[in-house]
Amino acid sequence: MRALGLALVFAVGAGASPLLAQDGPLRVELVAARERAVQLDLQLSGSITATDSVELSFRQAGRVIRVLVDEGDRVAQGQELARLDSVQQDQALRVAEAGLAAARAGLAQARQASDRAEALLARGVGTRAARDEALQALSEAQGNAERAESTLDQARRAVGDTILRAPTDAVVTGRDMAPGQIVGAAQVVLTIATLEGLEAEFAAPDHPGLDSALGTSVRLDTIDIDRPGMRGRVTEISPLVDPATGTVTLRVSIDDVDGDTALLGAAVRGHVDIAADTGIAVPWTALMRDGDRPAVWRVDRDNRVSLVPVSIGHFANDVVYLSGGIQAGDVVVGAGSQLLYPGRQVQQAEALP
Repeated sequence: MRALGLALVFAVGAGASPLLAQDGPLRVELVAARERAVQLDLQLSGSITATDSVELSFRQAGRVIRVLVDEGDRVAQGQELARLDSVQQDQALRVAEAGLAAARAGLAQARQASDRAEALLARGVGTRAARDEALQALSEAQGNAERAESTLDQARRAVGDTILRAPTDAVVTGRDMAPGQIVGAAQVVLTIATLEGLEAEFAAPDHPGLDSALGTSVRLDTIDIDRPGMRGRVTEISPLVDPATGTVTLRVSIDDVDGDTALLGAAVRGHVDIAADTGIAVPWTALMRDGDRPAVWRVDRDNRVSLVPVSIGHFANDVVYLSGGIQAGDVVVGAGSQLLYPGRQVQQAEALP
């Protein structure tokens, strides 16, 4: 055995090429560590709603006798949506119409009497007192006619208020009434969404870097329906935290989906890139382990490496952000660190022919 070992040592010493090749500069990827803003991909789940939503109600209480729409129906401006029992309002309208007819008849008579009194006074056979009395009666008749017209207008509005109409082109997103139901004045019975735009609403964690997300671009993917990815922009971040959930409301205006009612209520996942802090960015291939601690191979001025323990701040796609251990400008080994040991000399792989 000793003879065999001496023979091997002699053979290697005579050739010497394996040891020289191992001790020579190793070709690796050399990367300069740089200080960069930490970009976090904040993933949120939410739902798609209309940018503008309107709650509709009757102006007066009554019993619902007809509902002409259901959730998901498209409606046009002025279209009748529901109707209340209008028996009392119709009766009041007929009374107001009769009152106006009587007032107009009285006005016509008073005008004729005033004209006769004025003519008699002009011919010298009438008195000023009679003329003044006729003018006073005419004035009272005009007032009665105006009050009757106002009463008729109110009665017509009361009849019109028993009919609920769409204020604009929209889609029905909520219905809270049924025929036979008694509803109160100003009680919400229908909810409609305009077709001018859609937005995604998220309950986001109260992250310190969330304030910087306002106006940033967001990637959106639907969860429960098959649809290509969409893009949007953060338009609103609630300044207050919901005490029940500990989250803040974040709204994203979605691009190029006007009028697409199929998306209303759909679950959606949003990807928001936010700047959390700054860190020393190195490629993930540079990350090694020194015992139980993460480490990187740092290259000195002589192109020799040493294993330096580091602290990891954040992970991102293809990048690791370090919070300690090395500084910006330090050169570390990226890919090709498998054969390294402390003191090993390295060189940039791309520098070799």
